[in-house]
Amino acid sequence: MNDKPSAKDQNARAGVEQTVEKQREIQREQDRKEPAESGGGEKKGAVQTGLRPYPDELPAQHLQKPGLEADMQLKPQFYAPDYRGSGKLKGMVALITGGDSGIGRAVAVLYAREGADVAIVYLTSHEDAEETKRYVEKEGRQCLLIPGDVKDSKFCKEAVEKTVQEFDRLDILVNNAAFQQHAHSLEDITDERLNETLHTNINGYFYMARAALPHLKQGASIINTGSVVGLKGSKELLDYSATKGAIHAFTMSLASSLIEKGIRVNAVAPGPVWTPLNPADRSAEEIVEFGKQTEFKRPAQPEELSPAYVFLASPVCASYITGIVLPVTGSIGT
Repeated sequence: MNDKPSAKDQNARAGVEQTVEKQREIQREQDRKEPAESGGGEKKGAVQTGLRPYPDELPAQHLQKPGLEADMQLKPQFYAPDYRGSGKLKGMVALITGGDSGIGRAVAVLYAREGADVAIVYLTSHEDAEETKRYVEKEGRQCLLIPGDVKDSKFCKEAVEKTVQEFDRLDILVNNAAFQQHAHSLEDITDERLNETLHTNINGYFYMARAALPHLKQGASIINTGSVVGLKGSKELLDYSATKGAIHAFTMSLASSLIEKGIRVNAVAPGPVWTPLNPADRSAEEIVEFGKQTEFKRPAQPEELSPAYVFLASPVCASYITGIVLPVTGSIGT
């Protein structure tokens, strides 16, 4: 048997590595422009409303892109030990992009707890993806790992086909993969940087939805990850905010397009959430203040977001809901 990778596989891997290096170069360029110090604000205790306390003090850590959850000093809380499954997604199959870590991992675990098998698309964070797979299998469900770049429409089509081949169906698509790098000025955003953000955050959503659509039947759903910055804007996330606003509009438009087929399309708009995306975006000095501008005075943990994705995916919970952008922002009025 010839185990040598095909030219097609070699080209795909080369493309993924080029994407990672491109994102790291964007990060290095921004790091060089950072001020020497970041001013802090008055320290106030975080608001706690859950069954267990969540951290309000974050470590001063800066991660290399794309960010590995395994390398985080303070590990995000994703397991939701107090959440009890009740078969809301029994027999379903979900495909989650960016499912290796952060919100995607938390969603994968709860989907499995609710009875769904899960396919995970991710870029290169193999260690994180394997950890997510272990937790999905711990819930008694199957997990398929599919590494690749959502900027590539052919890869997106192949990812959907692999999922259907493995599980014989597809019921839920969660578009969650994202690229983010802050900038202090519009002039800092080069064409290359703009294209990386647009193509990952918008094109990737279009490509995955288009590839999934032939396999989605009545009762299926698509859930897109938007953002509070798509609702309110952000002076230091100009390109990222623009993509998230576009995702919200795409959600409502696609919901109108697919309603006659019995397919629902919704979005979740998170506020600040403690995931690898953030310490890979901000400097060590800045990240310690992450999330403190919310009424909760702390970032959310991924397990505080994942139940919203269960709710929107489940026909027994949200059969009459489509075209909404559900804010889970930690702030009043958004």
